Amino acid sequence: MKIAVVGATGMVGSRVVKEAARRGHDLIAVFRKERPAALPPGVTGVEGDANDPDHMSRLFSGTDAIVAATRPAPGREHTVATTTTALLDAAATARTRILIVGGAAPLQIPGRLDRLVIDSPEYVPEAIRTIAAASVAQWESCRAHPANWVYLSPPALLEPGRRTGNYRRGTTTLITSADGASRISVEDLAAAVLDELENPRETKHFTVGY
Repeated sequence: MKIAVVGATGMVGSRVVKEAARRGHDLIAVFRKERPAALPPGVTGVEGDANDPDHMSRLFSGTDAIVAATRPAPGREHTVATTTTALLDAAATARTRILIVGGAAPLQIPGRLDRLVIDSPEYVPEAIRTIAAASVAQWESCRAHPANWVYLSPPALLEPGRRTGNYRRGTTTLITSADGASRISVEDLAAAVLDELENPRETKHFTVGY
């Protein structure tokens, strides 16, 4: 499978590139400014601007799947929905399915399906509320777009760790463990991304967690 990963130098994108290369896929690693210091064998690094749909659609031409793992710089959270829409436009032009790695904020709270994660100070403290609100706007921009997309919401806590290859998959409700924790390693999130690309399901919005 030929896969383009946008945001390939970021925390999520770099792990997706590594996981996809591990599985033997043909990869295009798209970066904004900082070229990756080292890429796995079989990975082509390409500079691209996620906000330029014409340029990105040319990069996406001939690919089988796209992973959008972009993240704004602090203070630029308001650009998330616009950037996502530009990538959706490019994917639609290229007629390629795109997986958006978004945020947990649009998910429902377990046991309180009338409330979203964005509404819970437990999961969204004030310090991250701006980026959480941006992910809700991002989700809405996907819902309004005709491109062939799927939106992945990570759990409340996403951080580097160990790849176990084990995780639980859900749809629109936050996955929590028995003690109420909601987490996954970035490495296992990357495995979930590749599992979805290799075996697509009909669900447009899904989440994963331990």
